[in-house]
Amino acid sequence: MTSYELMPGTSRVWIYQSNLPFTDEEVPEIKEQIKNFVTNWVSHNNALRSYGDVLNNRFIVLMVDESQAGASGCSIDKSVHFIKAMGHHHGVDFFDRMNFAFKVGDELKTAHRDAFAQLFQAGEINDSTLVFNNLVKTKEDFEKEWIVPLKDSWHARMV
Repeated sequence: MTSYELMPGTSRVWIYQSNLPFTDEEVPEIKEQIKNFVTNWVSHNNALRSYGDVLNNRFIVLMVDESQAGASGCSIDKSVHFIKAMGHHHGVDFFDRMNFAFKVGDELKTAHRDAFAQLFQAGEINDSTLVFNNLVKTKEDFEKEWIVPLKDSWHARMV
């Protein structure tokens, strides 16, 4: 497993958001499972220079430096299988893309698309509300565009 700092800005990123937060007790086990996965992640028998972590007790982030070896369809399938197994083991869903994460003050909250739109209409969230853009593609984008104001995100189309 490569440390985050050693991953170049062009590294490919996948973000999986859990529908429920992990407990503080679960996080060390999840981090260990992620570490084991990325340490052994290969593409066409080539080790992938990769990184993974759990953030905010809610997100699993995987990265691959494709300048070393590209993530193939099979290796991406392995990561999806890993995330599905993690979800099954922990009783969470990582694949509901209409479950939006956002911040209210310092608190991370989630709402399904319709409820999110209702929160906006009710004025409980607004254009300045910070949202998590889990569609970022690279580490550089992750650092600059993962958490952005609602008005600057694709989420704005949903309200």
